[in-house]
Amino acid sequence: MSGPHAKLAELGLAVPEVVPPVASYLPAVQSGQHVYVSGQLPVSAGKLLATGKVGAGVSADQAKQLAQQCALNALGAIDALVGLENVVKVVKLTGFVASASGFTGQPAVINGASDLFGAVFGEAGRHARSAVGVAELPLDAPVEVEVIVEVT
Repeated sequence: MSGPHAKLAELGLAVPEVVPPVASYLPAVQSGQHVYVSGQLPVSAGKLLATGKVGAGVSADQAKQLAQQCALNALGAIDALVGLENVVKVVKLTGFVASASGFTGQPAVINGASDLFGAVFGEAGRHARSAVGVAELPLDAPVEVEVIVEVT
């Protein structure tokens, strides 16, 4: 077996359950051949893994790991909606980093998500991307990731 689930297992990871929305939206929606995943926070086992700003209380390395968890949660939303085996291409990733004043390492933080998609989908995991520093994120999360994928 060499599909996305097997790749995750090789990384010591598994697809998590869908994280319940914290407001009035769906975790993911399919429109035509694309799945749009709502912003995913670094939640695991129902708990936000960290709070605060990157560059003041949350290190860039910790935030990179949190971005990976966000991406893993996005995979969970995709899997629940259409199945990971139906992903043809990761099209666009947008990463938001709650940044302390002067912190400019947003791209390196969001690499945590980008690298996971590359490891899971290979060349099909390479994507367009934005990494944006913001003042605040929901629940005081340090990182949030949203993604668009093409599916069969």
